Amino acid sequence: MVTMEPVVVGGHVMIGVEVKLPKTTLLSISTDKGYIMCGALDVGLLNGTLSDRRIIAARAVGVRTLPQLLSAPMESVTIEAEKLGIVPGMTGAEALLLML
Repeated sequence: MVTMEPVVVGGHVMIGVEVKLPKTTLLSISTDKGYIMCGALDVGLLNGTLSDRRIIAARAVGVRTLPQLLSAPMESVTIEAEKLGIVPGMTGAEALLLML
């Protein structure tokens, strides 16, 4: 099952997506510029093979819900996210606000 819902951070509406799969759930919250995602996000792939796309993204591990994704520390971020000041350790909400 796929669920999309508005997620409000700092007065800004973003898009939350939850994809329930066997034995796992994929989570993401996106802005017009970038997104944060659960541990399924391959930051190494985005920084390497897909670097020409200049994707702004950050990953949190061990999250199971969209609220957890917002409050979790980012475990890794893309090079393009770093250029915006997004760093590992900041919360998902903090990272998203820098993606506006």
